[in-house]
Amino acid sequence: MRIVLAVLVLAAIASGCAQDGGDQVTPAGGQQPLDAPPARALDAYAAKLRAAHAARVAAAHRWGLRKAPSAAPPAPAKKPEVRTRKGFEVDGHRDLPPVFTRIPTRDKVVFLTIDDGAEKDPAFLRMMSELDVPYSAFLSGYLVRNDTRYFRKMQSRGVVLHNHTLNHPNLRGMSYRKQKREICGMQRYMERRFGKRPTLFRPPYGSYDRATLRAARTCGITYVPLWNEEVFADHWEYRDGGRKLHPGDIVLTHFRGRDQWKGTMADMIRRFLNKVTAQGYAVGRLEDYL
Repeated sequence: MRIVLAVLVLAAIASGCAQDGGDQVTPAGGQQPLDAPPARALDAYAAKLRAAHAARVAAAHRWGLRKAPSAAPPAPAKKPEVRTRKGFEVDGHRDLPPVFTRIPTRDKVVFLTIDDGAEKDPAFLRMMSELDVPYSAFLSGYLVRNDTRYFRKMQSRGVVLHNHTLNHPNLRGMSYRKQKREICGMQRYMERRFGKRPTLFRPPYGSYDRATLRAARTCGITYVPLWNEEVFADHWEYRDGGRKLHPGDIVLTHFRGRDQWKGTMADMIRRFLNKVTAQGYAVGRLEDYL
């Protein structure tokens, strides 16, 4: 819908420019004429939008989707204020990275996040690139180190890689020192292998305590996103009731294959996108809202 509206607006502007000669617009009040964009430049941009939409439609057909996924809305000019979700607080949480399951936004958008790094499915990379669907990856060091090339390829396609600890332990109840080793150690690993320390961290199993958030803050983490829904190759699971998506929901899935799931990652993405699109949502880039 956004693409169609953009094309109509641009076409109208281009038409007006063509009627006026495409060179100048004369404002009221005797001001100096303003240069207008050349009509052919607007036409080229509109054609680019149409081509992008056509490519999404073709990719949707190729990957067996019921309908082409909607394009993500533009990043908000003003970032929403993200706070810890009620019931997820720890003592002194105001000075710690917020823990949340949803981005406060009115945009009909959800965010796909993928954990751990066990499955390295090349078909998944092709599918997401062809569909132009954004997602965020939360990686565990012991699962990534045997094939960092796969994740560097992912990173080269615009995916942001985040921290999911070195060894994927249940952090709750562990000493501060051990938790810091898991989180900060993964920060250093990510910088060595991928060139940048993440600012987002997801504790394994969504399990954490005050020591977790203290360690995360010390290691340079600013946000701790959890999730409202989890999608598998053959079903969905929901944190809240209603079995419906909500604006700003964070959706969790994992790098898994047939040896651990009843399907492939492509099957999971089909299930995810078919539901998201049917309910009128687009998939946004989480980092654009933080």
